[in-house]
Amino acid sequence: MDEHFKQQATPILFGAEVFIEPGQTAEEIDLWFRRLHEAGMQVTRIRLFESYMHRNDGSWDFSLFDTAYKAADKYGIKVYGNLFPRTAFTDLGGLKFPKDADHLKAIERYIENVVNHFKQFSSCYGWVPVNEPGVGHFPQEQYATDKYEEWAAMQQQVAYNSGGYDHFDFADERFHLYYNTWFLNWLRDEIYKHHPDSIIHVNNHAIFKNVAEYDFPAWRRFLTSLGGSAHASWHFEYFTREKYALAVAANCEIIRSGAGNIPWFMTELQGGNNTYSGFLALCPTAHEIAQWLWIAIGSESRGAIFWCLNPRSSGIEAGEWAMLNYHNEPSDRFTAANRVIELVKREHAFFDAAREVESGINILYTRESLWVEKTLQMGGKSYEGRDVGGVMKSAIAYFEALSEAGIQANFKEISEFDFGRDNFEGTAIILAHQIAIPSKYWPLLDHFVQRGGKLLLEGLSAFYDENAVATTRLGFPLRSVLGADILEYKAIDDMREIMVDNANLPAYQWAGQLKPIDADVIAESNGLVYATKNSYGKGKAWYIPTLAGLGSRVSNNYAELNNFMANAFADIVNRYPFRFEQPQPGLVMKTLKRANAYVTIIVNKSDNHREFK
Repeated sequence: MDEHFKQQATPILFGAEVFIEPGQTAEEIDLWFRRLHEAGMQVTRIRLFESYMHRNDGSWDFSLFDTAYKAADKYGIKVYGNLFPRTAFTDLGGLKFPKDADHLKAIERYIENVVNHFKQFSSCYGWVPVNEPGVGHFPQEQYATDKYEEWAAMQQQVAYNSGGYDHFDFADERFHLYYNTWFLNWLRDEIYKHHPDSIIHVNNHAIFKNVAEYDFPAWRRFLTSLGGSAHASWHFEYFTREKYALAVAANCEIIRSGAGNIPWFMTELQGGNNTYSGFLALCPTAHEIAQWLWIAIGSESRGAIFWCLNPRSSGIEAGEWAMLNYHNEPSDRFTAANRVIELVKREHAFFDAAREVESGINILYTRESLWVEKTLQMGGKSYEGRDVGGVMKSAIAYFEALSEAGIQANFKEISEFDFGRDNFEGTAIILAHQIAIPSKYWPLLDHFVQRGGKLLLEGLSAFYDENAVATTRLGFPLRSVLGADILEYKAIDDMREIMVDNANLPAYQWAGQLKPIDADVIAESNGLVYATKNSYGKGKAWYIPTLAGLGSRVSNNYAELNNFMANAFADIVNRYPFRFEQPQPGLVMKTLKRANAYVTIIVNKSDNHREFK
């Protein structure tokens, strides 16, 4: 995509979604857009329900949504049209994939009619081709079955065969990754038939669970900007409420990394109360609204749209989620958002050009780890590190630890990391319980450390290759870079402690025993080695084969983990311009920079007033 069109999406825009449905009056709709204008909000998203436009006789009645677009024209509000082909009344999230070939044709006709009609309005800013792609399971529709056969026929024999061992092929997961990308690209192409070079934006959702379905680098080729949904009621199952600010921060970093060279902004941020919808009933406080919005801004989001401005009248979400009260008056949440927006507008010269200050520390996850973890579930007793979620929670643990220290960390899928550089000094990679490392990354990790990078391999990272074959049967391919070999892992029932380079780290769920080759021993007990450090080329690699991060998270104590990382990554940490002198549990800090000016955003989720330096 031409860089010119990408830049159309870069202005910082704030808003709230206006929910349009039959029964609303023109006066109400006008008032809602006036409320946006009065609050300094400049953008909205509207679900363009086919069910409310396309009559049974085949004719189209756009009048309800015309009223909304005309109000947007009147008040200078930009509109993202969210395509919403006909679906069941009870379908909250909308279409994800076509059912069959006839359905695909129907979607094509819907796009033709809707895009050609609404592109005429000056408020038409862009399109969201599908709401919240990602279903959490293999698509079941007939069209997916047919497409799978077509995709399978195109697959070529891969050179790597896991040493000749019989193995899983994860074809369903690989197809799902492809299918999401194919359908989004198809939708973009259909929109461009009628509105060439218009802005195309997509919001993923439930990022901590669905991320293995998303090939963000592939999406960059056809999106103008990348977005996401962050609803505490739906998406933050891995966090307690006092950690929701951290959840937003991690969510933002994952999307920021996925966006790469295109802009990103938070498409849906929970704005109001929910009662029966959502996995839990929750109403964000005014403080939370401000905190979440500032964290998004501090993560380079080009604004945010709250879900939503007005409550829908019927259905599962009736009377829920709104930032206005039932009398269409601003709630305390709406007012809190307005205060943030006013400040950002006042200092627009800084925020328009500001970039997040990166530390050089990269927490990497692999989608193959998420696939393997899910595939190998056998039921039985629940274990935090073995259940679905153990892989992601382990990565989150290091993100939280560094956040407490005031240190930014990138949160990337391994394919999003640039291994092509010649010099990695000042850069660190953390692989926390990433149980499957694909074979193509083994030499890249070797190259990374050889050229000055620092690698921390933790938990059962690299226990499997991409086909869930144990790497211990493949000559343990990371032996050279780690300078040690794994002898065995032993399951442990109770959390223990191991002294690792003067840090008393938790040993949790499994304790791996190592055979040093070239590495220095940094954790030993009764003649058994539990951690090593290896100087390799210009870099260093640490091997700690126990779930130290997840153990710290379970015990809610990151002090010793931060102590370890402060020493291991001292050269990186010490050059970071703003950080806490001592880790501050419950605090999140984001740092932005423009030229020689900095802004730090500090969120205090602890129970106490805090003073620190």
